[in-house]
Amino acid sequence: MQPIDLEQEKKDILNKYKSLLRACADKINKEDKKEIRKALNLAVEAHKNMRRKSGEPYIYHPIAVAHIAAKEIGLGSTSIICALLHDVVEDTEYTLNDIEKLFGKKVAKIIDGLTKIQDVFDKNVSMQAENFRKMLLTLSDDVRVILIKLSDRLHNMRTLDAMPKAKQLKIASETLYLYAPLAHRLGLYSIKTEMEDLGLKFTKPEVYKAIAVGLNETKEERTKYIGKFCKPLRTKLKENGLDFSIKGRPKSIFSIRNKIVTKGVNFDNVFDKFAIRIIVDSTTENEKSDCWKIYSIVTDFYKPNPDRLRDWISTSKANGYESLHTTVMGDDGKWVEVQIRSKRMDEIAEKGYAAHWKYKQEGSKENSLDVWINNIRELLENPETNAIDFIDDFKLNLYSGEIYIFTPGGDLKTLPKGATALDFAFSIHTDIGLKCMGVKVNSKLVSLSYQLNSGNQVEVITSSKQRPRKDWLRFVITSRAKSKIKSALKEDQKRISEIGKEIAERKLRHLKIKFSQQTETELIKHFNAGTSLELYFRFGSGSISNTEIKQFSKLKSSGWYQTIKNKIYGPPVFKSKEKVNKKVIVFNDDDEVLDYEMAKCCNPIPGDVIFGFLTVVDGIKIHRSDCPNAIQLRANYAYRILKSKWINKDEIDFIATISIKGIDSLGLMNKVTQIISNQMNVNIKSINISSDDGVFEGIITLKVHNVAFLKELTTKLQKIEAITSITRTYKHS
Repeated sequence: MQPIDLEQEKKDILNKYKSLLRACADKINKEDKKEIRKALNLAVEAHKNMRRKSGEPYIYHPIAVAHIAAKEIGLGSTSIICALLHDVVEDTEYTLNDIEKLFGKKVAKIIDGLTKIQDVFDKNVSMQAENFRKMLLTLSDDVRVILIKLSDRLHNMRTLDAMPKAKQLKIASETLYLYAPLAHRLGLYSIKTEMEDLGLKFTKPEVYKAIAVGLNETKEERTKYIGKFCKPLRTKLKENGLDFSIKGRPKSIFSIRNKIVTKGVNFDNVFDKFAIRIIVDSTTENEKSDCWKIYSIVTDFYKPNPDRLRDWISTSKANGYESLHTTVMGDDGKWVEVQIRSKRMDEIAEKGYAAHWKYKQEGSKENSLDVWINNIRELLENPETNAIDFIDDFKLNLYSGEIYIFTPGGDLKTLPKGATALDFAFSIHTDIGLKCMGVKVNSKLVSLSYQLNSGNQVEVITSSKQRPRKDWLRFVITSRAKSKIKSALKEDQKRISEIGKEIAERKLRHLKIKFSQQTETELIKHFNAGTSLELYFRFGSGSISNTEIKQFSKLKSSGWYQTIKNKIYGPPVFKSKEKVNKKVIVFNDDDEVLDYEMAKCCNPIPGDVIFGFLTVVDGIKIHRSDCPNAIQLRANYAYRILKSKWINKDEIDFIATISIKGIDSLGLMNKVTQIISNQMNVNIKSINISSDDGVFEGIITLKVHNVAFLKELTTKLQKIEAITSITRTYKHS
């Protein structure tokens, strides 16, 4: 271990502080500078004996967070002070009262929002989900809480190499699951992109490395092509007297990987790996016309793809993003994405919400981000919402695409893609949603579950007699609609349950059965109700018949001690589920042998990188590390994750599914089955092949020993000329 040079560390702290001041020089005055220095001195003192996992002084972290908040988001002095102090209350002897005395109420409130809550939640609820909810509570009052938290998370991701592997996976999964979508929703595109790339680096290092190497190898070629592509544009734009700059940049590793997965192509076949951004410096009055003028010049030189024009200048995205996107055909048949925007639009695109405040005029109407934050406030008003449910609903509305809907009066509403007519009703007002009886789209009556499209004009028909129904939850997708329907149903359920309890007491009295706590427990078990609320709701709604109550009475009066015992305590249960007889997986650092089942969502086989997940009902489930559900499980239930590894048992078969694509030809399937069954001696469990216009696609489910065996098989299949791609898939037939 290297000796610590305290003098050098002091110099480093001073240099980092000077760099921070330079980053916020245009936003602070002399008084602000004094307060920032005071906050730094307090943080240095509070963290003086603390070090990070990397071995460096802990104070480096809050200074770095403050630097990100100032330079990359554009926040002012209050946020910088809060960033410097964000861990002081949580990790040191200082209290919120101390912070309030020294820096005032506003700073203390933001720090409170940033401070994690410890040891106050139910063990079955994810701590992370509750922490996140706490942040959002404060966000509804002050958006700076979440912006500083995102700065904190970004720096943690940049320094994640020093953490143990399990911690890396947990933090990276949380980031991909919640923080990157949140940065996207707040318009922080550069931070969102970096979080996604770093998240991929730690959750799928091989994939990340392969794409990074591919981008590096083509860098020189890409730079030349961009220079050639931009040359005629620069000349023409100058001739038109426009003040502009042009940037060429590669697409993020994460977005390239998404294209590889969604389109089923390899790296070389991802065509638009880079984008050109043209930024024009013009006045607010002229910026829109200047952007369209640039679009006209670009399409004079290069042929645009008509399906790839995105006009977010006329109507901005819900997070305030404004830009004009087009994809054009460059030389050599390459597609190039061109983004056209003004200097103001570019700053909002990069710095999101913070930049909105800079450009916001006195008395100007609420922007889309203000509306979104008000919706969050509304969602959080329901204290009964489970934290995990809340996060899942909330996340749905972070990343989704957008559609634009008109009211009968011509007002424009933005909704997530896939929103239904009922979602629209709730977006206008809760009462309109709850009393919604019918909807007209473009003057034509449609069902409440009708999926809306951009440009629809929608009119809602209400009735005071209408009540929300449980089946509404099946087709609404917005958090607002879901939470309002759930609250209304809960109120209805409580009201009906109160009536139901009176009915139950009356019917039991009629059958000479004394109503007591014990009777209630017996009824719950007998009718398999789960809770007393559910039991009385069933009585109130009439779903428990008089015949069923008489049966209960007969059993109770006939001395059915054992029956009651079994109903209350449960009879011996013999699970019919197929268990893995021979243990091929051990858990934790001490190689513990435990019962487990293979997860059906990803069907792991020996050789796959795996982890165990402790479920509430079904014990331990084994998942592949790249399972579609892995990120969500690690983000929300990290405390239930078990380290797992294979032990050598080659004689056991496991289920694996492969997808085969290619050109249909005579005898192709015979060749495939020959290799699988005869050469490799593999048992085919099921096979599903479809052919259309000379192209075939097949899903084959096999029984194999391990990953190495599967790789050998796919290598042999790839030698068949007509086959273009073979991938392991999550589809199972």
